[in-house]
Amino acid sequence: MCSEISNTRTAKWSTYAIAFVITVAIFATALYASNYFQNRRMAEIRETQENISIDILSLETQFDLLTQRSCEDVTESTILPSELRTLAERLSYMESQRTTPRDDLLRLKRFYSLLQIKDILLMKEITAKCGLKAVTILYFYSNEENECKDCEKQGYVLTDLGEEYPQLRVYSFDYHMDVSALQTLISIHGVKPELPALVVQSKVHYGYKNQEEVLDILPKMEKLDSALAD
Repeated sequence: MCSEISNTRTAKWSTYAIAFVITVAIFATALYASNYFQNRRMAEIRETQENISIDILSLETQFDLLTQRSCEDVTESTILPSELRTLAERLSYMESQRTTPRDDLLRLKRFYSLLQIKDILLMKEITAKCGLKAVTILYFYSNEENECKDCEKQGYVLTDLGEEYPQLRVYSFDYHMDVSALQTLISIHGVKPELPALVVQSKVHYGYKNQEEVLDILPKMEKLDSALAD
């Protein structure tokens, strides 16, 4: 009788041990997979940053050359290459997941904000030089909890418009990002912390705007539509 009880207890402990080992193995595998894919995403973002830096440097050099050459090779799509939009999408995803170390994410966002501001300045210079017809929106948002319930929805609207209209250039900024150049940009346009906020031709528009409302405040829409028709 005692032997049967002992065997039963041994079997139970063996079952518990096996279950424990399996649980630990599953947890370790999941943790490893999570870290692996997170690190891979970070590596992809850093690679995109490097590509963007090269593009920005190339554009600066190109503008210097414009003083000696015509503007035939410069178009509205020359600046803000696809890598910049790709980086924005990846940063947005990482923010929504809330799994990236905060310091790493902030560093990437600061870098992205500076690249956008640099692109804005380059676009103004080349527009003046070559007479391009790009339309620009500065979009200010916040990720602070309960501060801007419509910011995510506004971002989707602007993304859709940017894909639909090739001349439309949307620059997105975290209003509270601690970057001196960004805060200077906010000060220049007098943007208040009433988010979401859109700046079009130096005029600030507060509150959520659907696609039709955004189109109403954009200039040159006939020219944009004509460009698409061509």
